[in-house]
Amino acid sequence: MTTDREAMALALAQARQAWAAGEVPVGAVVLRDGVVIGVGANAPLTTHDPSAHAEIVALRHAAAHLGNYRLDGCELFVTLEPCAMCAGAMLHARLSRVVYGAPDPRTGAAGSALDLFAQSALNHHTECTPGPLADECGNLLREFFAERRLQGRAQAHPLRDDALRTPDAAFEGLPDYPWAPHYRSDLPALEGLRLHHLDEGPTDAPLTWLCLHGNPSWSYLYRKMIPEFLSAGGRVVAPDLIGFGRSDKPKKPDWHGFERHRQILLELVQRLDLQRVVLVVQDWGGLLGLTLPLVDPQRYCGLVVMNTLLATGDAVLPPGFLAWREQCQRRPDYSVGRLLARAHPGLTATECAAYNAPFPDRGHRAALQAFPRRVPEHADDEGAELSRAARGFWRHQWQGRSLMAIGQQDPVFGDSVMGQLQQDIRGCPEPLRLPMAGHFVPEHGAPVARLAIARMSGAA
Repeated sequence: MTTDREAMALALAQARQAWAAGEVPVGAVVLRDGVVIGVGANAPLTTHDPSAHAEIVALRHAAAHLGNYRLDGCELFVTLEPCAMCAGAMLHARLSRVVYGAPDPRTGAAGSALDLFAQSALNHHTECTPGPLADECGNLLREFFAERRLQGRAQAHPLRDDALRTPDAAFEGLPDYPWAPHYRSDLPALEGLRLHHLDEGPTDAPLTWLCLHGNPSWSYLYRKMIPEFLSAGGRVVAPDLIGFGRSDKPKKPDWHGFERHRQILLELVQRLDLQRVVLVVQDWGGLLGLTLPLVDPQRYCGLVVMNTLLATGDAVLPPGFLAWREQCQRRPDYSVGRLLARAHPGLTATECAAYNAPFPDRGHRAALQAFPRRVPEHADDEGAELSRAARGFWRHQWQGRSLMAIGQQDPVFGDSVMGQLQQDIRGCPEPLRLPMAGHFVPEHGAPVARLAIARMSGAA
């Protein structure tokens, strides 16, 4: 004799078969005197039959087994509350009992959306009740539709053959990074690649904080500053450069170029129509970001600049950067998390793992190989002329408020480099010097962000 629980487990097995066939996972079994006489897995898609719900399929099998469409004395177990079509068929078959697993609030006809089994005017009445394994039945459906949503997002942004995409699972449960991802592949400069960005806060906020990371970090770098900007009523947009974070990663280092990355950022700013922008930049976020106001300067009202430079090609690059570039050539497979931990010893193991997350193997690291070689060194290098034009803008045209924060332990862009940049930014006040901070200043971000908010509001 089959128990209710065992019967529902058999229906769940049918539901899993439906999933394997690409159908919504609903399964059903029909029993008579405790013996299975009919089974059914959802099949409308594979059979091109709108009536091929699991219950209907099971009823057909049972009727064929008995040689009679009347199923007196039979019981049907189904993993999802029956719809109106299936409920009508069950009543017509004169089942004695129906037991379902998960309720269906939208279309369930056993008491959720309506209750056909309770209609007193009908000439036959079938008992219909919820049964065992309801959680298991519901979880199966939730997992199925979650997978469908992921597939839908992937289809909306198909992956190019010459690129890689870090699996979403790599970014699950990252500490202090709760924000929803946003993706774009419709910017012309992307050429179909998928760009990830955070976009938090109201679109009409008094200030929009555009946070641009460098190499080898990603938008995770700003997790300590973003809450401060949001709590002050601001909007935060933090993209992952192509090759970093949750953005697509071209397989070849040669894809990466100064002007291509800059153009993507320009198009993102224009497509989102960002206004009242405060540029928040560090490392390559500054190399690229400091050139953005050359286009649409009226969009920008503030600057927060941390350990970066304008690579104009008419000055020798800092010795610390040249040593870093040489180290990248000698040890291309360095651990990003370990690098961050050396610069900021307070990082936890899970935070280091988060910095490593976008780069699961060498194939995902083309940008890390390319970026040190793409810093303009000579006057005719790509990006050098743009950087010289940007230097002229910041020296003579900039009218917004500025804050400079210097991590004084940085061997690459320390006090001397930042001191020169301060002279190039019109009206830039005395920098905030952080004696214990290294290259990745946003890791000390909460106090820096609070000072930036005060500075941009004119309170400091």
